[in-house]
Amino acid sequence: MSITRAEIEHVARLARLTLSDSEQELFASQMSAILSYVETLNELNTDGILPTAHAVPMENAFRPDVVQASIGIDKALHNAPDRVETFFQVPPVIE
Repeated sequence: MSITRAEIEHVARLARLTLSDSEQELFASQMSAILSYVETLNELNTDGILPTAHAVPMENAFRPDVVQASIGIDKALHNAPDRVETFFQVPPVIE
C-alpha cells in the first residue's frame, strides 16, 4: 500500500503540523513501508483463533467493595502541614 503526499498533508493538517517538502516525502515513504509490513499480517491463517483484548487471560483486578471503618480525623490529618479544626488548611488560590 502506498501513501500519497496528499494523504500526508491531510494527516499533518489534522495534527496541526507544518511539514517541509522533504519531510512529507520522508514520511510518505516511511508510512508506506510500515503499511506494507502490516499488510503481511493479512497472509496469516487466523481460522479458529478467538479475538482477544489482551495477550494473556485476565480477570478483574479490583478488590471486592467492602465497608470498613474509617481511619478517623486525627489520623487523616496527622501529617497535615496546617489544619483548622477537622479540615486541611490550604493557601488561597483566588485573591
